[in-house]
Amino acid sequence: MIVHPELRALRGDDSPQRVAQDTLIGRMGDWRNTPDVAALEAEMAHLDRGCPLADCRLLAGMFQQGGPAAADFASELVRLNLEGLAEAPLGHVPFRHFTDGVHSTLLLLRSGNVTLSLVAVDGEGLAGRPAPVTADFGPSEVWEHVLAGGADAELVERSGPENGPAVFDRRDVALQPGILVCRLARQQAMLLRGVERCLVTLRLQRRLRDAGPTREYRLDDGTLVHQAAGNVGDSRTEMIMALLGRMERAEAAPVLADIAREEGSAALRWQALRECLALDTLTGFTAFCDVARSAEDELAPTAGALRSQLIEAYPQLAEIEPCPA
Repeated sequence: MIVHPELRALRGDDSPQRVAQDTLIGRMGDWRNTPDVAALEAEMAHLDRGCPLADCRLLAGMFQQGGPAAADFASELVRLNLEGLAEAPLGHVPFRHFTDGVHSTLLLLRSGNVTLSLVAVDGEGLAGRPAPVTADFGPSEVWEHVLAGGADAELVERSGPENGPAVFDRRDVALQPGILVCRLARQQAMLLRGVERCLVTLRLQRRLRDAGPTREYRLDDGTLVHQAAGNVGDSRTEMIMALLGRMERAEAAPVLADIAREEGSAALRWQALRECLALDTLTGFTAFCDVARSAEDELAPTAGALRSQLIEAYPQLAEIEPCPA
């Protein structure tokens, strides 16, 4: 393997790389401190607090059908980074990023539950993947402005009960530079069927607070196939509960029972009930009874049905606590 002398030198002294990275970090710090970007971040903070997009002048201008502001913003940012890389080629662009070889995301700005990202989809890589058989619907609002490339897409709108089966209304969407797609992601999903070369978009996303989990449905019959916590806090709590369950930490059962009785995400509370029942039958079944008796609780019908099934399978549970239907 041929190793360039400059790279070989880094084995003994990495200071050139650190200097290069500091250069790029400094450039992006200067960019964030410019009046326009500082004002943009302030508007994102307002958006995070529930302000309508129309009341955010800069953001509304960037996410306007056919408007030039989004492309101008992205072009200026790319120019600054290219100049920085030319000056410091051993550094890398100091933004959080993700890629799976087809979809790539560069996180530009973030304020609470609001993010502004550059998104690229490689057409050749997408063509090598099978057509989607499911669609995801999550608790967020999405505004996506096409900057470059083109794509044949499909907008899938879901109706029907949350737990399925879902009913879909599907319509074709042609994506070209200047096109703006706005969608409430818990009801609408956008699927890409084919991309010309590379599709590049500027995406503004606001995750909704306490708006339920992300659900994945099968497209051919609307069956619910997967469900995940709709926010980071719930997801973290579910992971902790699952870990406590696998560790058989029975002393955690009362805490899980309290989570199940509290107000909050139905998915999180149901997971707490399941883990609590597995850790401590008495505590868990008592919590099931409490939830089932609460007429205003959305989990009451499901908890009541499962309670009845458990009593039928294990009659001794009926002696734990009388639970009138």
